[in-house]
Amino acid sequence: MSRSAPLVPAALLPAALLLASALTACDGGVHGTPGGSGLRDPYFPKAGNGGYDVTHYALALAYDPDTERLSGTATLTARATQDLSAFNLDLDGLDIEKVTVGGDRARWNRTGQELTVRPHEDLDEGSAFRVTVAYSGTPKTITDPDGSEEGWLPTENGALALGEPTGSMAWFPGNHHPSDKASYDLTITVPEGLQAVSNGDLTASRTSGGRTTTTWHTAEPMASYLATLAIGDYDIHRTTTPDGLPVHTAVDPAQAEASRKVLAQIPAVMAWSEDTFGPYPFSSTGAIVDREGDAGYALETQNRPFFPGAPDTETLVHELAHQWYGDSVTPKTWRDMWLNEGFATYAEWLWAEDHGGDSAQKTFDDLYTHGEDVYDDLWDFPPGKPSSAAHLSDSPVYQRGAMVLHKVRQRLGDTAFRALLRHWHTTHRHGTADTDDFTTYVERLAPDKDFGPIWEEWLYGDGKPERA
Repeated sequence: MSRSAPLVPAALLPAALLLASALTACDGGVHGTPGGSGLRDPYFPKAGNGGYDVTHYALALAYDPDTERLSGTATLTARATQDLSAFNLDLDGLDIEKVTVGGDRARWNRTGQELTVRPHEDLDEGSAFRVTVAYSGTPKTITDPDGSEEGWLPTENGALALGEPTGSMAWFPGNHHPSDKASYDLTITVPEGLQAVSNGDLTASRTSGGRTTTTWHTAEPMASYLATLAIGDYDIHRTTTPDGLPVHTAVDPAQAEASRKVLAQIPAVMAWSEDTFGPYPFSSTGAIVDREGDAGYALETQNRPFFPGAPDTETLVHELAHQWYGDSVTPKTWRDMWLNEGFATYAEWLWAEDHGGDSAQKTFDDLYTHGEDVYDDLWDFPPGKPSSAAHLSDSPVYQRGAMVLHKVRQRLGDTAFRALLRHWHTTHRHGTADTDDFTTYVERLAPDKDFGPIWEEWLYGDGKPERA
């Protein structure tokens, strides 16, 4: 015998409907749908989340290197881009203690890196809301598809937080995709005697009860993969460039002597970069130099790039160029990474050309003729179409990306190309862009010129293109 709902007498039906309507109204209504659990990025489909846009992160963190325990409260200010009954945050690891939305406790559950939050009441499209997550535990070190490590990296006397491409979700919950940029306030408490350096500007520092608390403010929009936190023993120096831009460097004492000469070039590199790429898009610059072995790569963390040991001049130029191309103009998806790395690599070529080294043309010619002797994967795939997430940082994205730009320079001419370097950033300053945005932009600059062969053979073509 099957169960069925009891019948409501016809005479009572209007009253039943009125009661149901009243209960729905009291509960805030059920009109929203859950936001997406990923943005379907071509290489990291679960990265990011749909249904909302984060405008600000307020992170209050405490870390004890002895126990490797991190505790934090993350408050995200966001705007709903649809009617939401639930939404997701990316958080890989750590234990959730409490979640609130608009000050009210919210239900939540976790599956893998997805933290699903169900507000007490649905969120209306266009409405602003705040979600607060209290959490703690031992943060994870994430191994990328290419085998490199990111996320939270414990060091001998502290820790490093590095986020490209998905490591930021190891130390704070958020919408961890480059297409969603936000401002940040980060307050970090560590044992007295250690320093904690992050992005943006240092706004407060105090020591009490054996603990030091510092606060960093990043006013300009930042993709979460560019957020960083370096905890340890650092020599801190604060200076300014000749035009008054603050320069904040944090250097591991073991790297101080080897780093001194190249870091002294920051004002000169910044002056050249502004002349080449246009006004600097951020409120301060600098560098974080850690000891060798704690991380295996440099990274363009916003305001102050990270270096694993003393950098050379070319690497400094590369990472500072990223502040324009990658940090200010950020890729819409990870497929567009060549727009970061191609521009930063070409910046190295231009620096050499402008400072008595090889011309960009000679660098291009040598790379075309002998490049496979140095980069055995140079022609494995086109820069605009990396073969997989494991190859996003391979030489086609960097070197062939720069070669695409040089072909554009040849077609446009030097004067128009130099203008492109400035205007491309100006057009997309503090925003995002993809490869189609770039190719369309170039074609509009010179509608009388045919760029089709460059896109077909150099940007998207398989194998080694013909020289012509």
